[in-house]
Amino acid sequence: MKTFGNILKYTILILLALFMIFPFVWLFLTAVKTSGNMFKIKSITDLLPWPISLSNFVKIIKDVPLIPKFLVNTIWITFWGVAGGILMSALAAYPLARYKFPGQNFVFFMFISTMMLPNQANMIVNFITIRKLGLFDTYAAIILPSLVSVFGIFLMRQAYLTIPKELEDAARLDGCSELNLWWRVMLPLTRPALGALSIFSFVGYWNTFMWPLVVMKTESKYPFAVGLTYLANMFESDFRSVAAASVISMLPIIIIFILMQKQFIKGITAGAVK
Repeated sequence: MKTFGNILKYTILILLALFMIFPFVWLFLTAVKTSGNMFKIKSITDLLPWPISLSNFVKIIKDVPLIPKFLVNTIWITFWGVAGGILMSALAAYPLARYKFPGQNFVFFMFISTMMLPNQANMIVNFITIRKLGLFDTYAAIILPSLVSVFGIFLMRQAYLTIPKELEDAARLDGCSELNLWWRVMLPLTRPALGALSIFSFVGYWNTFMWPLVVMKTESKYPFAVGLTYLANMFESDFRSVAAASVISMLPIIIIFILMQKQFIKGITAGAVK
């Protein structure tokens, strides 16, 4: 019965995994096709591309010179967004987890309560603030509103709570300052949470669409997600080219996750057991 249960469990998990990855597989196979109907699949042979060609990737780069610029813009925005977001979350979560002060829990619950608000609720306030600061149509307008993440603060706080207080006391006895204690002792011990937060932040900035569309007006400054819509309009009757651009957009996220999946899993479970 135990063997049968394991077989059934893994069969269900494999079927779920195939169901989840099918859209990406279909998109990739469409991107390397040169002919055939992508939406009418009567058999497995209709899904498989033959001959396999990279002509769609070459076509979008050749016909749309802004594609490399869109990628560079996205990399620039994502790098500073992820680096700044991790720094801010790690600093803000540290006193909430390791210090004792009046109203500590109240402050933390106020932070958490803002997670119930959709991002669209803050869009008007953020837009007015960006205009008043003179940051409209700049990369800073995309990065700054999402720099401090409540989810990031929560995740890092839970990771800090798992660190034994004895390590903190030993560092203070050795004459370690508060900043050095945070940088040299606490932060390295939260590496799994930092890895998980990095992936979440990377995906958020890499796929950001609505906010850049609001605060950017110069076409050459668009991130790739906004530029992808621009491509969809250009290649409205050529879905294979749009599929190729979508694959280019998704590949960095897949690569980052594969490289950091162990840290991601450990970071998600940080604080689950004390």
